[in-house]
Order: sequence, then C-alpha cells, then structure tokens
Amino acid sequence: MTATRPAPAELGLVAQLSRFVAIGVLSAMVDFGSYQGLLALGTYVHVAKAISFILGTTTAYLLNRRFTFTVDGAGRARFAGFVLLYGTTFALNIGMNALMLAVLPAIPLRVSIAWVIAQGTATAINFVMLRTVVFRR
Repeated sequence: MTATRPAPAELGLVAQLSRFVAIGVLSAMVDFGSYQGLLALGTYVHVAKAISFILGTTTAYLLNRRFTFTVDGAGRARFAGFVLLYGTTFALNIGMNALMLAVLPAIPLRVSIAWVIAQGTATAINFVMLRTVVFRR
C-alpha cells in the first residue's frame, strides 16, 4: 500500500500576497545584486539585466512554488506555463529597462531607477499570472 501525502492547504489572497512580497524582496535582492555586480565587472547593460532577471526569477519561482502557492510538484503543464510567463515577462522586463534608460534624463541613480521600474512592471504581471494561471488549482 502506497501512502499519499495530502495536498497542502491553499492560502488566501492576503497570505499569498504577503509571502509573494517577502519572497519578491529576496528575489529582487538577488536580481539587483547580480545586476550591479555584473555591471561592475563591465558586462554590457542589457546582458547584465538579462542574467540578473533570470537569477532573480528562478529564485522567485522556486520559493513561490513551495511557500506562496504551496504546490509540491512541478508538472509539465505547470512548467510550460512558467516558461511562457517568464519568457514574456523577461522580454517585458528587458524592454522596459531599455526604454527607461532611453527616456530618463542623465540623473543620479538613473540605472537603478530604470531597474526598479522594469522590475515593478514584471512583478505585478507575475503575481497575477502565477496566482490565476500557473499555480491555479
């Protein structure tokens, strides 16, 4: 006889949003820290943004899957949804960062401000899509 583990209880919107924000802060630190580190090493700005986005969103996906949306198994369909969502927000994030770098005046923290705007845009879209599509039960 094989014992099966019961599915974890689904959290409510407030609990999910709270955990999403906390994990988002940690993931943003991974993203921003690696972005700044890569820039300091002389990496081309858009390549640095792409790599940092991948590192930050991988961190966010793994932690949110387990702690925010309490999903144990990845599953092929769920992983395909993740790839599609993050591919889309990857392009949006890189594009928004490039757009902000093009339109923001030469001010202190211009690169950091562009990063925050790009990250905020992608994060809002990710929460809605993760909750309603990727990790929907």
